[in-house]
Amino acid sequence: MGRGIPSNGTMFLLLGFSDLSLAAQASLFMFFLLSYLLSMVGNSLIILAVTLSPQLHSPMYFFLKVLSFIELLSINSTVPKALHGFFWVGRTISLMGCATQFFAFILAAACECILLTVMAFDRYMAICHPLRYPSVMTVKVCYGLTMLACIFAIVNAIIHCSLLFSLPYCGSHLIAHFFCDVPPIISLSCVNTLSIEVYLFILSTTATVLPTILIVCSYFRILTSIFLLHSAESRHKAFSTCGSHLFSVIIFYGTAMFVHLRLGNPFSSYKDRMLALSYCVIIPTINPLIYSLKNNDMKKAIVKLNINIFIFQE
Repeated sequence: MGRGIPSNGTMFLLLGFSDLSLAAQASLFMFFLLSYLLSMVGNSLIILAVTLSPQLHSPMYFFLKVLSFIELLSINSTVPKALHGFFWVGRTISLMGCATQFFAFILAAACECILLTVMAFDRYMAICHPLRYPSVMTVKVCYGLTMLACIFAIVNAIIHCSLLFSLPYCGSHLIAHFFCDVPPIISLSCVNTLSIEVYLFILSTTATVLPTILIVCSYFRILTSIFLLHSAESRHKAFSTCGSHLFSVIIFYGTAMFVHLRLGNPFSSYKDRMLALSYCVIIPTINPLIYSLKNNDMKKAIVKLNINIFIFQE
């Protein structure tokens, strides 16, 4: 039994990066802190800019605002506890706290999977069927698609938690990770987890592979339509409307597929922690930069928002 862990098994100890040198831990602490602050500021600015700027009241920016909400949920589900975990007193977490953290993380991940697919459909309609786009992508449809993404994510998260936290944990309650993730939790169980891992594999396939296929099909049609355009300016404009989303999809699904392939493999503390940095910290931090730096309308709205905030403070 690890130090500081009650014998009743209701508490876990998140080891985080305690096995690394003090210099490495200090560097990682600053990385987590700066990434967290950048993500909070960047995603909050996008939400405010889309909400307060009439020129951004379109389906594309509506979904972008929802994506920013998801990124805030994602990074807040793991990073604050990870920052606290750099200090010994912040490393303990209850079974309920662990399940809650995992639920929020899986909820955000599943919702982002579906929302990126919805955003691909939005770009497909805008580029391949521009005349039908206003009548198809109505406010009601946008809210409906978002609700479907949320419902799927909630059901997916409930099933994940039910399977993972129904396992008996005996022996060590030391979690060799900075948050409650599937591989380190399964590694603590004292029973055969093959059936649970198979179910989780199927769930992960449903949440990642199927949306990926739909996105690939959408972009195949999008690229075909773009290359048929006669004007270079039209092609450039069409590429610019979907470039940010495509880049975000590649980063998110590339990581998700790698994690998916990792299921069933032996848990590796160092590799899994380094991989988790990409989807827990880096993606929620760079997504606001991807969508704001490559979008002139978004940049103008954020600049105007900052000016208005400055004037208000004066």
